[in-house]
Amino acid sequence: MKVKTVLKVLGIVLFWEAVLMVPPLLISIYDKSYEIKAFLIALATCASTGFILSRFTFDRTEMRKREGYAAVALSWLVMSLFGALPFYLSGSIPSYIDALFETVSGFTTTGASIVPNIEIMPRGLLFWRSFTHWIGGMGVLVFTMALVPSIGGRTVFLMRAESPGPTPGKLVPKIGESAKILYIIYTIMTVILVILLILAGMPVFNSFIYAFGTAGTGGFSMDALSVGAYDNPWIEWIIAIGMFSFGINFTLYYLLIRKDYKSIFKNEEFRFYCIYVVLGVGLIFVNTFFNSNNYFEALRHSVFAVSSVVTSTGYSTVDFNLWPMFSKSILLTLMIFGASAGSTGGGVKSVRILILIKTLFSEIKHTIHPKSIQRIKVDGKALDEDTLKSVLIFFIAYVLIIIMSVIIVSLDNHDFMTSFSAVIATVSNIGPGFGAVGPMGNYAGFSCLSKVIFIADMILGRLEIIPVIVLLYPAIWKRS
Repeated sequence: MKVKTVLKVLGIVLFWEAVLMVPPLLISIYDKSYEIKAFLIALATCASTGFILSRFTFDRTEMRKREGYAAVALSWLVMSLFGALPFYLSGSIPSYIDALFETVSGFTTTGASIVPNIEIMPRGLLFWRSFTHWIGGMGVLVFTMALVPSIGGRTVFLMRAESPGPTPGKLVPKIGESAKILYIIYTIMTVILVILLILAGMPVFNSFIYAFGTAGTGGFSMDALSVGAYDNPWIEWIIAIGMFSFGINFTLYYLLIRKDYKSIFKNEEFRFYCIYVVLGVGLIFVNTFFNSNNYFEALRHSVFAVSSVVTSTGYSTVDFNLWPMFSKSILLTLMIFGASAGSTGGGVKSVRILILIKTLFSEIKHTIHPKSIQRIKVDGKALDEDTLKSVLIFFIAYVLIIIMSVIIVSLDNHDFMTSFSAVIATVSNIGPGFGAVGPMGNYAGFSCLSKVIFIADMILGRLEIIPVIVLLYPAIWKRS
């Protein structure tokens, strides 16, 4: 392990985190709120630490796979540790573990919260809380590469470790240019969302808060009733469509700009994603519309809930905790499936589910015809053994982490649905689950041990397990 290489990356990331704290600081100054000092201390600490670490120098060819994975995992942890300071130092969240939980939930776009009375939090902290969603949505290292392409010579390892999905790729030959294109698309879509929400009647500040949560598919709200507080069908439809759109692989938007429509509609992952979203909406609508006096309202709530859960956003317009068990089972399944690879959404990702299904049918065909050669293809291209193995390893690790986390969290003696859905919601970066952690609940009732487990689960889920696990392997820290 070339430690200086990792420290250099951490320094650059912390410096930019300090820069990103300026907007919420300005809002606090404008409001003359009590958290100004907390932001100044946090910003100064970030900037000074980042400046010191960024002084390390290294050869541009030293960014190997192990350095890339270590830099990504440590960057997310360090950014969260420093990003929690404004909440903790201001006294808005007195416990540092709780402040860290809230910050990790923000950066990983989980949206799980321990704050019971969110409406009394000052606007500066509310902005920072939701801004972490937008920063973490596309990835903090992707953001850094977009601004500082010279962060290293072989930065593909950074993008590979941070990008959601089994096979991240480059849009253009240079990885830094690819990062810029992604963030330009991401920013333009966010701005459009803000404008649409303002036109629909939402206040300007609130529009930014909900746009950050929608774009990052995070779900932090500034209202106790989430999106349901506005009781505005136009706002609900805008956010529902926005969540679905940000759950699509951003590579397809690049193809859309290039007018390569054929490749978009031929994309198997996109088609599969659309199929199970539509199927989920249909099943939940049929299951719930008998209890509704307004079928259009039932359809809207079904679309919103499915878009929110499948993209791991976590916004709500109604308490789906009160829906029939069949509808809750559909939502729980969609929590695991997740959105597309290369999107800001969480979960296992639709392309992995697609590959696992194709692998299952391939094994069935091979059992029937033992001498046949079965090749698993996605978009007409045969997948190599390494890709298939990585998908299988990820899924096994995902299941094992859920099992171990549920066992530990069960020490708090909550009911099974609460404990199980809380683990699923944090590993899949969704936020709300069922029971005590439903749309109208929060995670404040869990012990510090459980919150630490949830923090680990959120980071593991966002970085898709392997980059975090490799840090625990002693051989990675050896210099050779």
